[in-house]
Amino acid sequence: MQLKEIGTIHSPYTCQKNTPKQGRESNEILEIEIYPEYQDACLGLEKGQKIVVIYWGDRADRTILQNKKRGVGPITGIFNSRSPHRPNPLAINQCTIIELNDNLIKVTGLDAFDRSPLLDIKSTLKN
Repeated sequence: MQLKEIGTIHSPYTCQKNTPKQGRESNEILEIEIYPEYQDACLGLEKGQKIVVIYWGDRADRTILQNKKRGVGPITGIFNSRSPHRPNPLAINQCTIIELNDNLIKVTGLDAFDRSPLLDIKSTLKN
């Protein structure tokens, strides 16, 4: 299996304590930088459009298999939670495009740490 990093995410979030638990809990505007060789893949994206952003949680603890949801309640398996700490730390957020400028996409609804590797962007079915 091979994944290609297609860009990077620029974010004010540098550690877990200042990052929202879910992207939808913040109106902060983050910037997605698409690498030049993938810029043509942005054709058709529009301001106001909802997209799914998939990125790699490169700072996740990949050894954690159980936790408490949001730090409270009973311990549960990691596959029954939205914790970023998991064997394959794929992170998925539904975002809204605020602005497009060449290979830069500004969005809301994203909870990624600064410099997180971007793996993919997908259009949602309904906008």
